[in-house]
Amino acid sequence: MVFENVVRYVGDKVAAVAADTLQIAEKAVRLIKVEYEELPFYLDPEEAMQEGAYPIHENGNVLQEVNLSSGDVEEAFTHAYRVYERRFVLPAVHHSALEPHACIADYSVDGKLTVYTPTQDVFGQRENLRRIFGLSMNRIRVINPAMGGGFGGKIDLIGEPVAALLSMKTLRPVKIVYTRTEDIPSSRTRHAMIVYNKIGVDKTGFITALDIKAVVDAGAQTSCTMSVTWAMGGKVFKNLKTPNVRFRGIPVYTNKTPAGAMRGFGSPQAFVGEQCMINTIAKDLGISVAEMQMKNLVEPYDRDPGNGSSHGNARVHDALKKGMELMDYEQALEEQEASRRAGGRYRIGVGISCGAHGNGLHGIMPDTTGVMIKLNEDGSATLMTGVSDMGNGSVTTQILVASEILGIPAERFACVQADTESTLFDLGAYASQGSYVSAGAALKVAKEVRAILAEEAGKLLEVPPDELEFANETVFCREDAARKATIAQVVQYAMSETQRDICAADTFASFDSPMSYGAHLAKVQVDLETGEVKPLKYVSVHDIGKALNPGNLEGQMQGGVQMGLGYALTEEILRDEKGKVKNPNFRRYHIFNAAEMPEVKVAMIEETENTGPFGAKSIGECAVVPSPGAVVNAISNATDCEFLELPVTPERIRKALEGR
Repeated sequence: MVFENVVRYVGDKVAAVAADTLQIAEKAVRLIKVEYEELPFYLDPEEAMQEGAYPIHENGNVLQEVNLSSGDVEEAFTHAYRVYERRFVLPAVHHSALEPHACIADYSVDGKLTVYTPTQDVFGQRENLRRIFGLSMNRIRVINPAMGGGFGGKIDLIGEPVAALLSMKTLRPVKIVYTRTEDIPSSRTRHAMIVYNKIGVDKTGFITALDIKAVVDAGAQTSCTMSVTWAMGGKVFKNLKTPNVRFRGIPVYTNKTPAGAMRGFGSPQAFVGEQCMINTIAKDLGISVAEMQMKNLVEPYDRDPGNGSSHGNARVHDALKKGMELMDYEQALEEQEASRRAGGRYRIGVGISCGAHGNGLHGIMPDTTGVMIKLNEDGSATLMTGVSDMGNGSVTTQILVASEILGIPAERFACVQADTESTLFDLGAYASQGSYVSAGAALKVAKEVRAILAEEAGKLLEVPPDELEFANETVFCREDAARKATIAQVVQYAMSETQRDICAADTFASFDSPMSYGAHLAKVQVDLETGEVKPLKYVSVHDIGKALNPGNLEGQMQGGVQMGLGYALTEEILRDEKGKVKNPNFRRYHIFNAAEMPEVKVAMIEETENTGPFGAKSIGECAVVPSPGAVVNAISNATDCEFLELPVTPERIRKALEGR
């Protein structure tokens, strides 16, 4: 169903018009009259979850609860030296991709639907369009021509069903492009949450018990709320050595923009409270924050206390040590103390935060990517992948992996990507699969192509295939470098003499899901009179296994810092008392811009993850996970106040200072 009879939030789909020009369409829309019967509505998830609340959907407002645990949490709290409890309020935020949602649908007279859309999941969109319209899969083609950013916001169907329906009605191509003022209220958001954290510690600062209850605001539709809640719950077991852990996730419908996947997929919400409380507890116990972090963070190959799975080669300790070095942490603490002694208007604060995120979806669903590689007669190559590159470089990384194996320069590769009709199935560009799974697929298929190439080159050069090397578009004998041929010559030989293409197509399935880790440190200046925060210096260090594309990794880490600063300081979708978004454009919705960015230093801990391609792990999502905690802790240490609600705006800082 494309349009429902019940409108559940301001921004929901009500009607659509197709016209030859934008002007005609706008005039037609203004002529539509809608009569509404006002129903009870809820903007607060804790209100919506109460018994007797009016049901937003027929089965009630609470989706399925998620309950996970390890050890004996209650017993651990009973014997804890001290127990701390806090309630954190985390906002819905917009993905802020450069490109808003857009698509073209073309339904032809022979009953075939072709959809061009910047999506992170062409195969998932094909499946959902099949369910909506009852077409067989071979009558639906979804193509991702290019994407101007995704961050999780371009997984779900947004305008595609409307464009498809209008094209079916008119038998003409239909294009929909959202403006930013349509995109913010009507697409997807990060899940707003109310998170209750309870932590028990011993006298040394070791965390003996961790209890988290998260009220997860789904908005008006399900989207991936259940998946985010499960993922968040799973990850609270991954960052600390704590043996006694309990998670309760309560996903709740509200009458707001539906929440969906966003970079980190529940990890920022899982760790911001935990990391802020570590900062608070360390100060209360009179120990250094860094010491408490080192005491509690996981070690390489530690195991999840809940399900027993290995965290992999977890190098978060190394990341924190490197981060402290790059921040010149002791000097920064001296600056913090000096600003306090000076007693003036401005204070310096330094904060630490650590976090984790997974690699892929093994253990949850089949975690697969399909790749094809074909060599051409001139020695160039074509790589066909179901992966949608959203600017994160995942397709480039696949090409670099294939280039390394085949000895063909990356610039000699062309790529066909994310087309349900010409590429193999891919699970989707999410769950941090880009390096760990997708590059693993490229590695597997490149090795298969190399074996075929070696077989044909062996015939041409009269050399056993296992004696051949590949470099600079050339195949040569390891023992006699004079015996060589260009890859173009080998391909031409295979086509003329053995009548075969040198190509391979295969699916790679991941059977592990190690964790990626990061340690972030922030230094800020707080104006005690206005509450203004100026980030001065930021350090981001991540455990990445092996850097396959160092320049791209640095860009991902820089972008994660920018997104995390916005989440911590400025970003929040605001609504009036009826649920209408009050800041639906970038004049009012403040993303962190270039002029506001501090000096950012990034570094990578390269300790091989044996299960990854060339030892690599993913970084795209983990890059943002520790950011909000580092910034909030820096502000807290500057002001001697706790902040339990994001973003930490000047107004909230002034209020905290007044009540100190």
